[in-house]
Amino acid sequence: MAISAIFFLDIKGRIIIFRDYRGDVSPKYAEKFMSKINEMEEAGKLSPVIYDDGVTYLYLQVANLYLLAVTRTNVNACSTLVFLHRLVDVFKHYFQELEEESLRDNFVIVYELLDEVMDFGYPQFTEAKILAEYIKTDAYKMEVAVKPPMAVTNAVSWRMEGIRHKKNEVFLDVVESVNLLVSSAGQVVLSEVVGVLKMRAYLSGMPECKLGLNDKVLFESQGRTGKQKAVELEDIKFHQCVRLARFENDRTISFIPPDGAFDLMTYRISQNIKPLIMVDCLVEKPSRSRTEYLVKARSQFKERSQANTVEIMLPLPMDAISPTMKCSQGSAAYVPEKSALVWTIKSFPGGKEYTLRCHFGLPSVEAEDDASRGKMPPIKVRFEIPFFTVSGVQVRYLKVIEKSGYQALPWVRYITTSGNYEIRMV
Repeated sequence: MAISAIFFLDIKGRIIIFRDYRGDVSPKYAEKFMSKINEMEEAGKLSPVIYDDGVTYLYLQVANLYLLAVTRTNVNACSTLVFLHRLVDVFKHYFQELEEESLRDNFVIVYELLDEVMDFGYPQFTEAKILAEYIKTDAYKMEVAVKPPMAVTNAVSWRMEGIRHKKNEVFLDVVESVNLLVSSAGQVVLSEVVGVLKMRAYLSGMPECKLGLNDKVLFESQGRTGKQKAVELEDIKFHQCVRLARFENDRTISFIPPDGAFDLMTYRISQNIKPLIMVDCLVEKPSRSRTEYLVKARSQFKERSQANTVEIMLPLPMDAISPTMKCSQGSAAYVPEKSALVWTIKSFPGGKEYTLRCHFGLPSVEAEDDASRGKMPPIKVRFEIPFFTVSGVQVRYLKVIEKSGYQALPWVRYITTSGNYEIRMV
């Protein structure tokens, strides 16, 4: 990954600030970029990555700015875009909001940051907390001779030395998001689980943390198949603090955590998931101008668990008149701006079924025909189930080792939430 230059352009494509790292791409390419953007927008083929005349353009649009990276080499596009997002976070840390005015008011600091985050086109430090230790926004502080923090000269760039906490604690949230699409016949068309391990570490010194999961690959390598439920994790991505070589060798997740909140790991599981909350909607038409919905919502998870803040969004025709609702649990309200009926259930225990009836008028025959031809949008469901993971992922252990020998308190919590959770209507 070698970026030739980074440009900050206004909304019309004029250069506000740029930093040339390799000298092989001239500023005139920034003008070509805007013409390419306009061409692709008119053709309906807009993309964050554009290749033209031997130059690759990778960009983000933030407020009234374009943040553009250009290169002549075959770079990793995803890594470059992640770097640009990190750069945006750094500038927001300094200026609160990243926009044209904040750049012009702080151009000296902008150039300092651009020199630190990248060297000859290669990313260096993108941790705002570390950069803030020696690039100060206060001019008075800049007069003081400030030595670079240890994190810059250290292999552990994401954590400073000398951190102290009165109470050493680490909180780990295993959050799984369920993406599900169910056909009108009740069959699962698409299902996947996207998980993230969110950690908040308040630990003194330079602690070494070790995390163990019920990983299928690990269990098979140890000959423990069948003894304990194991989960096959796909598309695993780690925070930079995790020692990848150690994980590849023995599947141990070993790391020195940053101070505070961060995402330790993300994963995906492709498996056939039974809908946690199933919604059946029976549409009845007593007359051409009157329609009734009979909606049944049932929870299909264990009775000891319960879903909180369940929200079921039922689409109605755009010209529905005077909807009246009656539900066996929770409350229902008509939201005209979304052409939908929203049924809210505060607490939905496992193994339960609730019903809702809705009556509304239809003045136009066209809307009635659209509904009967299956053109209605799908039913959308939102929920959160604490102390539960749909995939069965479990944290087997979370150890904290520090040379001073203090005892840390690890806390683990499981949460399952709805992602893109949709059920097609008949």
